Amino acid sequence: MAYVEVRGLTVAIGDGSLIVDDASLDLEAGQVLGVVGESGSGKSTLALALLAYARQGAHITAGQVVVGGTDMLKLTGRPLRLARGGTVAYVPQDPATALNPKLSIEHQISEVLTEPLKERPAIVQAALESVGLPSTREFSRRHPAALSGGQQQRVALAMAIAPGPGLLVLDEPTTGLDVTTQARVLELVDNLCQQRQMAAIYISHDLAVVADVADRIAVMYGGQFVEVGEAEQVTTAPRHPYTRALIDAVPSVRRRLRLSAIPGRAAELSPKRQGCVFYERCALAQERCQTDAIGLADYPDGGQVRCILSTPPPAAPRVIVDEAEPAADQKEAALLVKNLAAGYGHTQVLHDVSFAVGPGECVALVGESGSGKTTLARCLIGLHERQAGEVLVFGDYLEPLARQRTPEQRRDIQYIFQNPYASLNPRRTVGDSIGVAVKFLGGVSGKAVQAEVNAALERVELPAALAGRYPAELSGGQRQRAAIARALVCHPKVLLCDEVTSALDVSVQASVIELLRGLLEDGLSMLFVTHNLAVVRSIAHRADVLEKGRIVESALVEQLFATPEHPYTQQLLANTLELADPAGGE
Repeated sequence: MAYVEVRGLTVAIGDGSLIVDDASLDLEAGQVLGVVGESGSGKSTLALALLAYARQGAHITAGQVVVGGTDMLKLTGRPLRLARGGTVAYVPQDPATALNPKLSIEHQISEVLTEPLKERPAIVQAALESVGLPSTREFSRRHPAALSGGQQQRVALAMAIAPGPGLLVLDEPTTGLDVTTQARVLELVDNLCQQRQMAAIYISHDLAVVADVADRIAVMYGGQFVEVGEAEQVTTAPRHPYTRALIDAVPSVRRRLRLSAIPGRAAELSPKRQGCVFYERCALAQERCQTDAIGLADYPDGGQVRCILSTPPPAAPRVIVDEAEPAADQKEAALLVKNLAAGYGHTQVLHDVSFAVGPGECVALVGESGSGKTTLARCLIGLHERQAGEVLVFGDYLEPLARQRTPEQRRDIQYIFQNPYASLNPRRTVGDSIGVAVKFLGGVSGKAVQAEVNAALERVELPAALAGRYPAELSGGQRQRAAIARALVCHPKVLLCDEVTSALDVSVQASVIELLRGLLEDGLSMLFVTHNLAVVRSIAHRADVLEKGRIVESALVEQLFATPEHPYTQQLLANTLELADPAGGE
């Protein structure tokens, strides 16, 4: 009998539509299962159901979740509350949702313990030490705001492991973290599971991360497990068409690949059906895929696949894109930054930063969290108060603050935020949000506004009909494309992209990268701020590496990845995770 046994776990909403459909899995103590899939596949709902919890409007309608002999779904009241944390612990994607900003770290970890008060300080100290944080009184009395993002995530882990759970459920715990912090968290999770013999379920949309931390991988789509197997087998020899499609969307640090987004949209919620949930998006679909009952078929190596094709055809080779580009000539730079310095209060963040972006060129700005990337981007767009230096767009000097710039200057340089909600008003339709930009910066009025909005949506491959929808009615990828359309409607000369793919599924990320690549081919210049080096390899011509507010290395992308010179760049590349080499290329 496995330490964790999940059988027939089903979660549905009121009309009978299934979010999780008959999920079953086994997990031994000390073993890590990775669960991957696009947004909407049911991953987070599955994670919460393991704690016998379902969000408002959803209900666990069937199944068993047995951890160390305890069936979570049979518990109620106080025993269930104690089991949530004591038997199964949960680590959310955003530690801000787990940490109270008004309470000290020590107080928050103590709260989850049931031991006598006099014993709790020692347990808190041990929990902090086990996640690699200082166990001093000074540190434990800090509040979350005094910690970095990586430290906050470690505190969330300490809170989860302090009661000694048997199963640790991690829901996208490294999404948004830079590669160095991510590497530390992944190593920490692996060590904790081995030392404490905890089973863990690691949920993510990042296949490279899951392949690094997990012993086995379950691929989820439409609420179902469509493939389960050893991590190496699933990532190097995928058997289900959906798994293959996910891998084809993953960028590589070894070479610039043409990324293939999965056509169509993720499966919508519906009552249980006989056919394959991936049928509408599958390139290998047959007529009987719509009607035949398809269960998980067992393979001799222990893998399982939900597909009528017992032997799928060989995968097509991935297409390699030429990345040879000359460095930008500063005399004809689309964007020229000279001796930029910036800070907050008495803290200096940027020190004498200079670089150029050529016409039709994409320059990536790379570095860890706290290196000054976003501060630099905010300086360029005119949103940072304390700065010095010069910013020029095609030789035209820009005043430091946006309010000091002319409408033409504000139009020439546009910003795309990491979170599309930062540029799309949730109370306005998408068309209205895009239209505001063209009215105030483009001097367009009347019916011409709608024509400009439709043209911008078409440029980012969105139908004009979406102009009448609100941001909440769009998928994550559609929202990001709409945010890009809002920037493009002003016909800018330079586009600033600030971590625009960091929280996207690999398929949506692939479509956004290919869209931006097309804009570059149209002659648009781009500064791409990111910590994801695989994305840099996919789109950038040149990269500037930022460490503690200083550019420590600048080179063509091909050269930077092949022969990095600065130790900081070498460390970033060493911490970047990569799937096994894709089969072939052309």
